[in-house]
Amino acid sequence: MSTARTVLVIGGGAAGNAVTVLLRRAGVTVDLIEAKDDWNATAGSGITLQGNALRVLRELGVWDRVRESGFGFGSVGITAPDGTVLHIARDLRTGGDDLPATVGMRRPQLQRILMDAVRAGGASVRLGTTAEIVDQDADGVSVRFSDGSEGRYDLVVAADGLSSATRAAIGITDKPEPTGMAIWRVAAPRPAGVDRTDLAYGGPAYIAGYCPTSDTTLYAYVVEAHRDRASIPPETYAEEMRRLASAYGGHWPEITAHITDPAQVNYTWFDQLLVEGSWHRGRVVLVGDAAHCCPPTLAQGAAMSLEDALVLAQLLTASDIWDDALFQAYYERRVARVRPVVEASVQIGRWQLDGVRDADLPGLMGRTMAMLRELP
Repeated sequence: MSTARTVLVIGGGAAGNAVTVLLRRAGVTVDLIEAKDDWNATAGSGITLQGNALRVLRELGVWDRVRESGFGFGSVGITAPDGTVLHIARDLRTGGDDLPATVGMRRPQLQRILMDAVRAGGASVRLGTTAEIVDQDADGVSVRFSDGSEGRYDLVVAADGLSSATRAAIGITDKPEPTGMAIWRVAAPRPAGVDRTDLAYGGPAYIAGYCPTSDTTLYAYVVEAHRDRASIPPETYAEEMRRLASAYGGHWPEITAHITDPAQVNYTWFDQLLVEGSWHRGRVVLVGDAAHCCPPTLAQGAAMSLEDALVLAQLLTASDIWDDALFQAYYERRVARVRPVVEASVQIGRWQLDGVRDADLPGLMGRTMAMLRELP
């Protein structure tokens, strides 16, 4: 890339932070804006990062900090609701043999690591700021910001999440759709002996699971059929999650004892989205949840977003011409990867909702994860 370029990144989550770091490394001038005043530095409980996500984090230069902050492991246990271990499966190392199969970590910690990488790269960051796309032409995008200021950019990268205002503003009408499931999540102390993810299928919930996030912490989750959010007052969140979790044995009683603060419990519906045809309009291009999302039944949401950022940055920094052909190549390369992940993630949930007992769950998961060993 021989000419100076300017890029606006809208959204400071995993995809937005990652593409900012990679473009700055190549010498691109990047402004990053984030609607939240705190850059989402405290939101969330935990996150499961499989090898293909770790591969991108290594490319970003943050792998050492991720390894030190998280908890790596290489297997998943399937248990009965009473805690009896039925099967232990080795996880596939989708990032290659030189990376762990999986790392669990606290989501706020991952966000802080990415924030530090963005700052170190020299991007301009404006928090508590949103953007309205005012005008596009063949050469770039003029943007007016929520504080009344304006800017001119060669490219706008929309990384503003599942409910992306930018996606709607450029005329892409796709919207996320609920899958019928919802998840309760909480961070808690890690009981002795928890050194991998364990999943219980059945009982009063569809899935009850936990993932270690450090030597002393884990995050736990319970998946049920979604309910009208208005019917669940936030002050009852701890009580509701305790009620579901109390039916599970093994390490669950110790975990459940720490589900006491409703403000620390998160309740979220599972959604699905896959924008078809292209992920751009002119000089505005979507990455991450703005373009696609899947229920976390395969724990691939963040990984797909990070891979988007890597592929888009590779294409942008390798070319002097940023045109429809480049953005379409980005879409075609990514959709071939994202579609089977979204479809498999949704199918796993649908089998559970429908009570299908003869589903080829191991086969579907194995085929999908094997695909992820290939480079994005």
